[in-house]
Amino acid sequence: MKYIPASLTCLFLAAAFLAHDAWAQVSVRKRPNPGEISPLDISGFTAGADPAAALFRKTLEEDLLRSGWFAIIRSGRGEYAVTGSAEAGGADVKARCEVFDVSTRERLLGKAYSLRAVDARRLAHKVADEIVLAITGKPGIASSQIALVGAQAGKKELYLCDSDGANLRQITRDNTLNMSPKFGPGGKTLVYTTFFSRFPDVCLYDLASGRRTIVASYPGLNACGAISPSGRELALTLSKDGNPDIFIMDMASKRLTRLTDTRKYAEASPAWSPDGRRIAFVSDRGGSPQLYVMDRAGGGAERISSLGSENVDPDWGVNGYVACSTKLGGRYQISVINPETKEVSQITNDELDYEDPSWAPDGRHLVCTVRRNYRSSLFIIDMMTGVKVALLSDKQGGDWSMGDWSPE
Repeated sequence: MKYIPASLTCLFLAAAFLAHDAWAQVSVRKRPNPGEISPLDISGFTAGADPAAALFRKTLEEDLLRSGWFAIIRSGRGEYAVTGSAEAGGADVKARCEVFDVSTRERLLGKAYSLRAVDARRLAHKVADEIVLAITGKPGIASSQIALVGAQAGKKELYLCDSDGANLRQITRDNTLNMSPKFGPGGKTLVYTTFFSRFPDVCLYDLASGRRTIVASYPGLNACGAISPSGRELALTLSKDGNPDIFIMDMASKRLTRLTDTRKYAEASPAWSPDGRRIAFVSDRGGSPQLYVMDRAGGGAERISSLGSENVDPDWGVNGYVACSTKLGGRYQISVINPETKEVSQITNDELDYEDPSWAPDGRHLVCTVRRNYRSSLFIIDMMTGVKVALLSDKQGGDWSMGDWSPE
């Protein structure tokens, strides 16, 4: 059986409901230039013997290392130093943290924290993000979440985990096919495609209450939902009028606005720009699946992809770049496109298939599906260093795909 990558699922679903331009020279780089890694001395941060305090310190150190900005040292002269302590007191864990620029002796952060001992990891994530922000001016990712699809016995359910792969929990138990989860602004909601009714519908899930609402169940295809940065609109693919096209739904009134109308071609996988003014999407109007960008109002779609034979599954990061899965030599690799200049950077280049990229809120990392020997897993890629790390351990088993990183 021919392997069909998950990154083409939305487009192929769209095509199932259906009754060479000249390009500028492409510049290809195997990965972005490495960023600076600063020595960070944490020898001045101590933790009590209580398990919660020890877990806090361990998690804090791992988060800082995972951020990619620092080389952790425990003695000697670092560029920056973290001092303070973590102690358990009753049902709480209390932490005190200060961050200094060693060369200028400037204090960059000084704060006290307290949270329930059972939430020691969550508190460590918060402190790590504040350390990253204080030193680099960039948002941290430790407190963010990743939504993902887990497959067992032919069924696919939605899960959530922390950005380091811990705290994995299942959020749907529908005994059916659920796919393509996408966070809304603030990470408070998920929109995804479900086959709960045996046909593809778009569902909105409130993570706080667990309430689910079917927002699109028109005749034909309902798929590939993406909530706008404002939270007021939903981009999605519908074939209710006979042809799969991109629509915008007003989340309050449920009023629909059609953005594409190509009659005999399929459009899918809409992805909002960070400012909500443009949408990237996949279309086969040129003969193969490629990436296009159009204004939020529709019309004037412009092709931005040119590397490889196919480009699918766009995700538009806060850094302004569109990540996608590009077919090269029979394999799918991750590439990044500047939608303004159409310059493309190839990020991965090996004998595996890389699909479904999703940017982290720092614009530096992304999570993607890696497929090998007909099994899938999720990896995080540091775009500045090229380092790839598995999100989940092999002990957790199962097939994991379609990761989506929360916006904060």
